[in-house]
Amino acid sequence: MSSQNGSGNDHGHGVNEEIATQGGTHIAASSMKLTRYRPGPAMMVSAAFIGPGTVTACTLAGANFGFALIWALVFATIATIILQSIAVRVSLVSRMGLAEAMMQTVTSPLLKWLASALLIAALVLGNAAYEAGNITGALLGLEAFNEDMSINRSTIICVIALLAGTVILLSEPRWIERILIAIVLFMCLSFLLTFVITRPDIPAILGGIIPTIPEGGLLTAIALIGTTIVPYNLFLHAASVRQRWSESDLPEAQTDSACSIGLGGLISIIILATAATSLFGNGKEISSAVDMAKQLSPLFGSFAAWTLGAGLFAAGLSSAITAPLATGYIVQEIFGRTDAASSRTPFRVGALLVILSGTFGALLNYKPVEIIFVAQIANGLLLPIIAFFLIRLANDDALLGRHVNDWKANVVGAVILAVTGMLGLRLIARAMGWWP
Repeated sequence: MSSQNGSGNDHGHGVNEEIATQGGTHIAASSMKLTRYRPGPAMMVSAAFIGPGTVTACTLAGANFGFALIWALVFATIATIILQSIAVRVSLVSRMGLAEAMMQTVTSPLLKWLASALLIAALVLGNAAYEAGNITGALLGLEAFNEDMSINRSTIICVIALLAGTVILLSEPRWIERILIAIVLFMCLSFLLTFVITRPDIPAILGGIIPTIPEGGLLTAIALIGTTIVPYNLFLHAASVRQRWSESDLPEAQTDSACSIGLGGLISIIILATAATSLFGNGKEISSAVDMAKQLSPLFGSFAAWTLGAGLFAAGLSSAITAPLATGYIVQEIFGRTDAASSRTPFRVGALLVILSGTFGALLNYKPVEIIFVAQIANGLLLPIIAFFLIRLANDDALLGRHVNDWKANVVGAVILAVTGMLGLRLIARAMGWWP
């Protein structure tokens, strides 16, 4: 698809067009066009980061610290919107995927090969570990309905993996997007019903927006940020918007980012608030979202536990689709021409490799926390590096022209880079056993 300019841009006229020309204010332009919002590719980002790990992290944050860490999710959601918006801008203006654009900044053939190998190895290994956790999480969601499931556990794991693989390998991109939108909306409804049943304290929720770190809450706060800002989502989002929109649609794409990712952040806050309302201060030990579902049954009846279990299943299934999808796009961009029919081969190879590896990991019956050990290291290594390259691309005049960052966007980017850098060091240290 070629870029559309001039009169072709019927989405960004008047004040919106003037605002949208500044790289650091696309979100502002998007927020002025809420009436034109329709769920799009950014909903896949929400489907990706609201996985079993996020549901569990939010559950533990609420159960252990009440509403005190809501601010961490607010920060993480805003940071995710900004980083994803940069990825969208780079993709639509340059007409390249994010991996393609990053590889262009490396001039040495040897360094380009090494960078490609490192990127693919880290993301394939990391996403394979995430995939195992996602499939296991979807299984745990089903087990919340009935702990003594009559069907063999391994059979259910294979069925979940087969379902995810069928959606990715046999569906068109637009249908994948629609399926994920439906799953996210179902997930939102499930968690929202649980939230309403528990009747949380709204003023207390608003008070949690003020940044405070309760004793022993630092690692949990960082974990909430780390489960929301996920490196592979940047590649997934950039590839998907490029297939749907052109440069003239940038304001609409930015509106999609702000609204869809904002909805995902709201779901995370709802999960935390539900756990805080029903479990904080009751002295009962909670180690996962499944424990939360069990605890809700005597408090609010089986319906609350069922809705939470349904939400956990949807979270696992949606993330089980997006992790291999993102890997397929990255492999496609590096080893295939994204505008050629033959490029579907590297896409399928990358996606299938993650699905098979994730299924094998899930069948080993390790705990989800143990399964994502490799993913923690990969995420810790990649997040600050990719954030750095992303901000560098956002300041490339030759690549983006009038859409480059302004100084305010660079200040915000520097803050996000600092936080993700500290987050990366913490994740690596914890995964290596250097930080409890």
